[in-house]
Amino acid sequence: MSQVAFISTTTTDSGRPLANFHSSVWGDYFLSYTPQLTEISSQEKVEFEELKEKVRQMLVETPDNSTQKLELIDTNQRLGVAYHFGNEIQTSITNIFDLFQQSENEDDDLYVAALRFRLLRQQRHFISSDAFKKFTNKDGRFKETLTKNVQGLLSLYEAAHLRVHGEEILEQALSFTLTNLESMGPKLSNTSLKAQVSAALSQPIYTNLPRLGAKKYMCMYEKNESHNDLLLKFAKLDFNIVQKVYQRELYELTRYWWKDLDYANNFPYARDRLVECYYGAVGVLFEPQYSRTRKILGKLINVITMVDDTFDAYATFDEIVAFTNAIERCDISVMDSISPNLRPAYQVLIDFFNEMEKELAKEGKADRVYYAKFEMKKCIRAYFKEAQWLNVGYIPKCDEYLENGSASIGIMLMAVTSLVGLEELITKETLEWVINDPLILRVSGVISRLKDDIIGHNFEQQRGHVASFIECYMKEHGVSKQEAYAAVDKEMANAWKDINTEFFRPSQVPTFVLERIINPTRLVIGFQENDFINTQGEYKDKITSLLVDSMKI
Repeated sequence: MSQVAFISTTTTDSGRPLANFHSSVWGDYFLSYTPQLTEISSQEKVEFEELKEKVRQMLVETPDNSTQKLELIDTNQRLGVAYHFGNEIQTSITNIFDLFQQSENEDDDLYVAALRFRLLRQQRHFISSDAFKKFTNKDGRFKETLTKNVQGLLSLYEAAHLRVHGEEILEQALSFTLTNLESMGPKLSNTSLKAQVSAALSQPIYTNLPRLGAKKYMCMYEKNESHNDLLLKFAKLDFNIVQKVYQRELYELTRYWWKDLDYANNFPYARDRLVECYYGAVGVLFEPQYSRTRKILGKLINVITMVDDTFDAYATFDEIVAFTNAIERCDISVMDSISPNLRPAYQVLIDFFNEMEKELAKEGKADRVYYAKFEMKKCIRAYFKEAQWLNVGYIPKCDEYLENGSASIGIMLMAVTSLVGLEELITKETLEWVINDPLILRVSGVISRLKDDIIGHNFEQQRGHVASFIECYMKEHGVSKQEAYAAVDKEMANAWKDINTEFFRPSQVPTFVLERIINPTRLVIGFQENDFINTQGEYKDKITSLLVDSMKI
């Protein structure tokens, strides 16, 4: 099953297995961030608005046909402040696209050509990868002289991650840049460039979450001698102001929800991970105006994690059957049909959706909750299917495993719920589209499931658990573990091409909707081995960086 499996077990007096997850590493910590402490001062507001207007002027006044404009847009995006200038950036990108279409494309600078290519595709403007043919020899291979251009290689490497099926030149570009950047990266004397190469090889821009990478990029950008002081100051101030919003939200979640759950006593078998779950919600919706949705999503991730642990690490199979049937009804009146041991879990699930319905009813949007419930039930059915397989010792075929696993990973549920809770207008047609398993949502789930299997595989093997994709592939194809891992890499690469193809395809689905579908996958891609099991190490450092430590201005 998923990486939520227990880290070790003890047995209760009743003989029931009990997972020994470590307790919350945060506890009441965020109760210290009172509304008074997280209030944004009038001085901060004034300075912020002044800097914001100056950055806006820079964006408007810098010519669209210049390298400076490309770099300015890219820097705004990577510093995490582009959300303030959506209209200005979209207008500029459209102009840049039109200018590119009209020109003969005689740009011989690899860095500029690749940067333009990536920025345009990121905004759903599909330009041909033939733009890179001029950088290849007659045999179709990239010119060896390019290996001296580190900035160009880095730019091409980032651009190659927006490839679709059949773009051989971008497949070659990825292989060519990866090989050279890996060999030359550690030897670079330019510390800023060296840090950029290391960060890109760890996680490329396109597969990274916009906000979570912003602070890291600020530190790299600051060391760049050609950085813009005004833009950097604005980004730091924005980071600190938005961080206060996050701290206030965590204060509210801790005081008015988590404390009432009495997690340690009611769910001793489950991971107590409110802050980690909220961190995930920030990954999906980082913009400060989405406060309500972020809190809803933080609660959902926490609740569904607890339910997953109930399936994986606590309930017997017979109890799971009754539990699943009750969730299909999603009605408190069927509580008596559930084992007393599982009633607290069911109560929390029902309460969550009732609260969401009450919250959205204030805006006349209570009917949206149907779509979140619909997706939640699909996720629970997938948990149940895994429990059935485990109960009879069945190892499924790879396709069967991935079809179920893409739902059980919870990415689809997160994406749909983030749309349901949005303050913005979401049409019924969009919600109907998203719950009918569009390809972009299915393959997002596949990538997340495969990544989860990779980072949890060693741990799962140690405790004798079966049925990750690795085992399924080894059994079905009669191959080694190394070959199975290679198959995972190929499967994930193809899935990203599917995402890109759907993202670029003209449709009535707004870009921000597609971004909410892709962002949960970007979140999972950033996880390291056992991050969500042991949150005392690097994962805690990531959370501290985003939610606790402010930027020095």
